[in-house]
Amino acid sequence: MTSPTTDTATRRIFIDKQSPKAYHAMVQTSEAVRAVAADAGLDRTLVELVNLRVSQINGCAYCLDTHTKAALRLGESTRRLGVLAAWRDTELFTPEERAALALAEATTDPTDAAAQESALDAAHRALTDDQVSAVIWVAITINAFNRVSIMSKHPVRGIEGPRTHS
Repeated sequence: MTSPTTDTATRRIFIDKQSPKAYHAMVQTSEAVRAVAADAGLDRTLVELVNLRVSQINGCAYCLDTHTKAALRLGESTRRLGVLAAWRDTELFTPEERAALALAEATTDPTDAAAQESALDAAHRALTDDQVSAVIWVAITINAFNRVSIMSKHPVRGIEGPRTHS
C-alpha cells in the first residue's frame, strides 16, 4: 500500500483487472447494448462511428485505436474517419448518421440543455424510437469504457506500418 505522500501521478492500476467482476458486468452491458442496436436496425458501422465520436470527445486513445480498427474492418472509409471530428462541416454522413452523432455528443456532454433538445429532436426525425434509445445506450456504454481506459492508462502499442511524413 502506498502512503499519502507517495507520488501517485504515475501510479495507475488497470481497474478492469483490479475489479474484474465490475468490468465483466460492463462487458455484459456492452453485449446487451450491441444486441439492442442490432435489433433496432442500426448498422454496425454507425455504432462504431458513435463509439469513435464519443472517444474523440473524451480523448480516449485506447478506445480510438480499438474502434478505428473495428470501423475499418467493417469497411468504413479512412476519409470519413479522418473528418469524423468535424462531421457537421461535411456532406459525407447520412441524415441518420448525423442525427446519431449529434445525439451521442449530447449524451456525452449533457450539460447543454438546448443542444440536448436539438439533438433529440433531430434524432426523432431521422431514427425510430428504438434507434434513438439504442444510440443513447451505445454512447452511455462507450463513455463508461472511455473512463475505464483513461483512468487505467490503457496503452496503445505498436506501429502497424512505416510512417511517412510529407
